[in-house]
Amino acid sequence: MNNEIDLYYSATPNGHKVLLALEELAIPYNIRFIDIEKGDQFSAEFDRISPNNRIPAIVDNTPLDHSNPISVFESAAILVYLAEKHQKFLDTSIRGRTETMQWLFWQMAGLGPMAGQAHHFIHYAPVYIDYGIKRYVAECARLYGVLNKRLTNREYLVEDYSIADMACWGWVMRHHRHNQNLDDFPNIKRWYNSIEARPAAQNTRKIARKYSGVSSDVSDETREVLFKGSSQI
Repeated sequence: MNNEIDLYYSATPNGHKVLLALEELAIPYNIRFIDIEKGDQFSAEFDRISPNNRIPAIVDNTPLDHSNPISVFESAAILVYLAEKHQKFLDTSIRGRTETMQWLFWQMAGLGPMAGQAHHFIHYAPVYIDYGIKRYVAECARLYGVLNKRLTNREYLVEDYSIADMACWGWVMRHHRHNQNLDDFPNIKRWYNSIEARPAAQNTRKIARKYSGVSSDVSDETREVLFKGSSQI
């Protein structure tokens, strides 16, 4: 019998958040490792699943329509797809769903891209660019401040633990790589530690350690594979 989900994965923030969702849902899945340092993301097979050539992506082998497998790329789309299929971690009320989607999109449009740029300029840029580092570290700090404010007197981003929390956790995991100190954001620190204590998060950490992450000490050849002349991660 096939696993329900094939997860195309590398140990990156976006990969972590979908892995966490699968662990939380406790559904059978199989990891298909994409070695982004070697360029697996540009293979013809993966391009058919993820035309943006970024991980993660999934193939659902048991879709609700009982038809052919469904592939999904973009981490937020995957989180929504899984939550809707299994009716968990996404409120079905109009207000709860709207709040969850707002914070999910906030992560996708703000926290992830800006933290990714900070990560790039601090750790991967071939030359030191003071302006780039200051610009994106400061924007990261601003976004952490937004998240910290939202979590004032709240256990989670919305009333219940949701895919919005999973999405943000995937990036806050790398706070030290973005030059952010969680002691400066006590509400985030409390929230982060509560998620870290969940068995699914602990399993995610354990699984992620089996797969090599991207090293900051990369060759010019590897840098070309990873960034294709761009500053994206």
